[in-house]
Amino acid sequence: MSTREQNLDRQLIALRAALVPEENLFVDKQSGKDFQRPQYQKMLRRLKKDDLLYIKSIDRLGRNYTEILEQWRVLTKEKGVDIMVLDMPLLDTRRGKDLMGTFLSDIVLQVLSFVAENERESIRQRQAEGIAAAKERGVRFGRPSVEPPDGFPAIVAQWKSGRLTFQEALECSGLSQATFYRRLKELREGRGTKK
Repeated sequence: MSTREQNLDRQLIALRAALVPEENLFVDKQSGKDFQRPQYQKMLRRLKKDDLLYIKSIDRLGRNYTEILEQWRVLTKEKGVDIMVLDMPLLDTRRGKDLMGTFLSDIVLQVLSFVAENERESIRQRQAEGIAAAKERGVRFGRPSVEPPDGFPAIVAQWKSGRLTFQEALECSGLSQATFYRRLKELREGRGTKK
């Protein structure tokens, strides 16, 4: 499994190999499912008719079939830019500007957009299945529970009586403020605290 940084590095290497100038590289380190990304919006504002946009793969336009098609439409029809998808040379809007070329490009785009969304759903399903299987094996997710010390009720009593400040009570218990209050609530409810 690759990290986000490795994925970004692979994309930058491919774009540099295509001789895209550094000042024309736009990088957002957010999910491809949301187009309210600062660099993407900056790129959109900068693009003008007949510019050429290189993207590494079709899923860089989004992971949702409808969103990919919409972004493609905005870029090619509204902005009038050409797009070259480096991983799929068939998706190069500079080629075949006639009716047949546009038709073939649209078909390839729709198929690849569908595949991208389908893969996203498959990943989500595999992830859910993996989490469920891990939970069945007893794997716990999230941070481990922090238990209060054995003398927690006494610390609380000293704090309530004013013999300890709140900060001193936190230090004596070794708990964070949020955990202290959570354990205090459990103590009041008579559950889960060592006596």
